[in-house]
Amino acid sequence: MVALTFGALLMFSTKDVTVFGYGRDIASKLHGSTLHDQLLIQTSRSFSGLLLFAIGVVLFMVAFVKDREFQSFFAKGFVLLHLSMAIWRLCFERKIEDLAGEWAKQAVGDIALALSWVFFLVYSWREKYD
Repeated sequence: MVALTFGALLMFSTKDVTVFGYGRDIASKLHGSTLHDQLLIQTSRSFSGLLLFAIGVVLFMVAFVKDREFQSFFAKGFVLLHLSMAIWRLCFERKIEDLAGEWAKQAVGDIALALSWVFFLVYSWREKYD
């Protein structure tokens, strides 16, 4: 439910979420100085919100599935999802000067989340082959 809520907030009220997360001073800088930067930041935040919302929906659906094969397939998908988010940050967010200090921490967080799903896969493979 948390992922659904924050994903929807990121998609539809980006400015409010930025002010809540960073404060008014930094949020005004994070909106970008040029129109191109503002559009790129808004697209990036909306994409992040969409991915977070999708994660919430899929997590809610999979929570009721008891099949280990499906959960393994699900975990592989989330590894790809988190890695694609890290690649998005590497390719696009690092080019924005206002996000210069933020994209690296967020990309590391995305990679850490992907690794958590890899650990789940290793754990499930261990149970399967023991």
